[in-house]
Amino acid sequence: MLLKDKVAVIYGAGGHIGGAVARAFARDGAEVFLTGRHRDKVERVAADIAAAGGKAHVAEVDATDKAAIEQHLADLVAQTGQLDISFNAISVFGHLQGTPMVEMSEENFSLPPLTAIKTNFLTTTAAARHMIERRSGVILTMSSTAAGLSGRDRVFHTTGGFAVACTAVEALSRTLAGEVGKHNIRVICLRSDALPETWPLEGRPPEIAEVEKYMNAGTARGLLPRLSEIADAASFAASSRAAAMTGTILNLTCGSVMDSN
Repeated sequence: MLLKDKVAVIYGAGGHIGGAVARAFARDGAEVFLTGRHRDKVERVAADIAAAGGKAHVAEVDATDKAAIEQHLADLVAQTGQLDISFNAISVFGHLQGTPMVEMSEENFSLPPLTAIKTNFLTTTAAARHMIERRSGVILTMSSTAAGLSGRDRVFHTTGGFAVACTAVEALSRTLAGEVGKHNIRVICLRSDALPETWPLEGRPPEIAEVEKYMNAGTARGLLPRLSEIADAASFAASSRAAAMTGTILNLTCGSVMDSN
């Protein structure tokens, strides 16, 4: 029970990654507050958690709305008396990848980084303000290999503004870690490679099989990560067993990216 008696808020809890991490947090003992723009998706995750004996609460929160974020956290803290973990897993329009930047519209290029910067700034700083009062907490953000691709992969992939978004989230996470560390608050960014489990089963283009083969072959393990592996790493990072870890990018790429983070 890595997270016994902890209180966690998850933004984008109705998505693949947010839902997987929410289930892992609850499994490991945390009381989880699940938010999303589509309440029905979030409620399905909460139902899974409840069926497994966990404790989950659901709220419809737009994670780009400052007032909504702050009101939800104020209500959460009033109810529980604490906020121990914050995790932002909302989508930042990765589906806009695939078009060369010289052919991409300004709107499609700028939407991912602008969304990523806004939502992560709002959710992380709002959580930090509550955590500072108790001098304790862990803030987790989400990035991807798009922030650290090799030259070969930058030729192969057309990531557009998504790569810029991921790079911005990593920089924001490091900067915030430096500011709040003196308050005993840790900030860690999770960097994953692609997760084929999250790809739609229907309507996949024929070439997707070759893309997946190429990406699997580009990892040291020969296999892309799984959702359960990302969720387990998030739970560990949020726990006291990772107490010495902050201001870093947690490499969950199965070795497709190797660096000093």
